[in-house]
This record gives sequence, structure tokens and C-alpha cells, in this order.
Amino acid sequence: MNDNSQSLSCVMIPMSGRQLLLPNVSIAEVVDYASSDAGANTPEWLVGYLDWRGLQLPVISYDAANGGALTVPGDNRGRIVVLNTIGDHHKEVPFMALVTQGIPSQARLTEEQVRKLEGEPGPADLMLVEVEGENAWIPNLEYLESLVLKSRH
Repeated sequence: MNDNSQSLSCVMIPMSGRQLLLPNVSIAEVVDYASSDAGANTPEWLVGYLDWRGLQLPVISYDAANGGALTVPGDNRGRIVVLNTIGDHHKEVPFMALVTQGIPSQARLTEEQVRKLEGEPGPADLMLVEVEGENAWIPNLEYLESLVLKSRH
């Protein structure tokens, strides 16, 4: 790769039966899986809450937010990815958390390495892409933020 090409540090995040692709800058921290119970009468996508830097962050099951089943990782494989929010309500909800089904991995990608594919997106998906022969979904962070925002009211 020559030095003139624009590459972006990205993270591949394993979910149930799929992986997500996010730019590194969207991730504040990756922590071990641990969250308090969500309690009763909570949204289907809510795994629980993470006590992080003095904040109680709702932990989102991407699978459940996308119309699938809520899946909690087993065998100490899962992590929680703390994301910086990007939407209009950033001041109200500066961070949110996603539970993973494995350990996220780093990748440096150029535009040429990411190819958009046709796929049937769920509500939490933005688009399906192919990265070096592997499929990955770019999540719709604004949709996930809207879920978190609604759960606070």
C-alpha cells in the first residue's frame, strides 16, 4: 500500500451470525462483558446497564434491535463496545453500548477494499458491504441512538 492512499482504522465486531464494521473513531472503549439486569418492562433490545465512567449506559443487543433474538454471549467470549454517539441528541446520550459475541478485531481499510453489496437490511442496518472477501454490516447508529433516547423517556 503506498503512503498516498487514504486508509481508515476500522473495527470488525462479531454478532450472532454476522459482523459489524465501524470506524475506530466511533468506539470509546471495549470492556469485558458485564452488565446489570435490564429488569422488567424494558425494551426487547435492552440487555442491561453498564456502569462506565460514572454513567449508566444501556447495553444494546444489536441482534434484538434488528428484529432478531436477544443473544447474551457465553464462555467469556463477549465484550461490550462503548460507542460515541453521532446524532442530534449527542448531549443527552453521549455514549451507548453494544454487546458483542466475540472479541472485536482491528483493520486498516481503504475505499477500494470495501464494496457495497445488495442485502435486505434490518432496521438497525445501514448497508451490507464486503471487506476482503467477508461480509459485514455497517450499523445505523442514529437508529440505535433513537432507541436509547426513547428508552430514557
